[in-house]
Amino acid sequence: MYGIIDCDNCYVSCERVFRPDLNGKPVVVLSNNDGCVVARSNEAKRLGIKAGMPYFQLAQQFPPQQVAVFSSNYELYGELTGRVVEIIRHEAPAYFRYSIDECFVCLDGMDHLDLKQWGERLHEKVKRCVGMPVSIGLAPTKTLAKMASHFAKKYPGYRHCCVIDSDEKREKALRLYPIEEVWGIGRRYAARLQSMGVRTAYDFAAHHGDWVRAVFNNVVILRTWRELNGEDCVPDEEMAKKKSICTSRSFNGMISDLDGLMTHVSNYAARCAQKLRSQHTMASVVSVFLHTNAFREDLPQYWNFQEKRLVTPSASTITIVEAAHEVLRQIYIPGYQYKKAGVIVMGISPDNAIQQDLFDVSADQIKRRMRLDAVVDRINRVNGTETVVLGSQQYTRHGGKGKADVFANAIRHDFRSKNPTTRWSDIIHLK
Repeated sequence: MYGIIDCDNCYVSCERVFRPDLNGKPVVVLSNNDGCVVARSNEAKRLGIKAGMPYFQLAQQFPPQQVAVFSSNYELYGELTGRVVEIIRHEAPAYFRYSIDECFVCLDGMDHLDLKQWGERLHEKVKRCVGMPVSIGLAPTKTLAKMASHFAKKYPGYRHCCVIDSDEKREKALRLYPIEEVWGIGRRYAARLQSMGVRTAYDFAAHHGDWVRAVFNNVVILRTWRELNGEDCVPDEEMAKKKSICTSRSFNGMISDLDGLMTHVSNYAARCAQKLRSQHTMASVVSVFLHTNAFREDLPQYWNFQEKRLVTPSASTITIVEAAHEVLRQIYIPGYQYKKAGVIVMGISPDNAIQQDLFDVSADQIKRRMRLDAVVDRINRVNGTETVVLGSQQYTRHGGKGKADVFANAIRHDFRSKNPTTRWSDIIHLK
C-alpha cells in the first residue's frame, strides 16, 4: 500500500499557524512581486476569488478588511512543511517528498494495522504538533492514492483519510473522478480523451490496454492506465528526483541593462544548483530564457531561450552560474525592457555515477568546488539562507547618469508575514 499526505491549502495553512484569528476567514497568498493570487482558503474560494486573479483586481473587488492578503513567504512554508515531513518520517517505514506540500509513503509491513485509523491519527498528530491540516489517501498504487487524497480533502465524512483497498472502492472512486483530474493525464491528453467520450477515470480504465497503446503510444499514459487498474508501476526513484529544475521570476518592474539581468540570473542559477545538491544530483545542461512584457503592446517585444551543455555534469554553484552568464550574454539584446528571466537545468543524473570527460583536465577544480559548496551549504543551513552568496548574486543600486537602477529589493512583498521559527528578529513575544 502507498499513501500520500497532502497539506490542505498549504500556503494559507502556513500563514494561519501563527495567525489563528484567521481560521474561518477568507485568506489569499500572492505570487512573487505580489502579482496575482496563487493560494486561497476555502472561504476565499466561496467568495469567488479565482486562482491567478491579479492583485489590483482583488483590491478593487474585495476590500482589505474582507480578505486577508499575504505575500509569498517560502522561508516560512519550507520550514513548516519540513516539520510535517519530519513527523511522517517517524510514522512511516519509507517516504519520499514529492513537492513542498505532498509526501508519498510506502506502507509495506503495516498490513497488521488498521490503516484508516493510522491515517486519522497521523492527521491529528500533524495538526497538534505543527498546526497544519493534512489530507491522506491510501491505495495500492500511487495514482489511486492521489485520487484517495482528493476525496479525503473534499468530503469531511472521511475524517481526513480515505482508503481505497478493494476493487469495489476502486471502481466507485473511478466513476466519481473526472478524467482531467487524474494524475499523469495532462490538459492536452484530457481534451483528447474527452473528445473520444472519456469523461471519468472509470471510462479510461475500462478500455483495453491495446487501445491505449495504439491511440497514444505514450509510456506515461499507459502507466497511468495500469495504475488506475490497480497495478503498481510508477518507480519510486523516478518521483523522488526531478528530471529538470526551473527557477524563474517576473521582475519588480522592468530591466534593460545587462548587469541588472546578470544579478537576477545569478540568483536563479544558484538556487538551481542548491536544489541539485539537495537531491544528490548533477545537471549536464544549463539553459536561460528571457522575455519582455507581453502585455505592454506599446513596447518592442522579444523572447529567447538557449542552453549550454557542460563537459562534465555539475551541481557547483560557480559552474552553474558561469554557464548561465554565458548563455545570457548570447541571448541579451540591448534596447528592450525585460520583464522576466529564468534558469533551467536539465540532463539530471545521480551525483554518484558521473563519468568525467576524457579531455576534461579540471578534476582538481571540480573537487575544490564541491568542497566549497559543502561548506557554504553548511553555513547557510546553520545561519540562514543566503548568509554566504556569490558576489554576482548581490543586488546593488547603480548610480550615475544614464544608468538604470537594479532593484535593491529584488522582490516586492508588501504583505509578507514574519518568520518566527527561523529568525531571532521575528520571534514571538508573549504577553
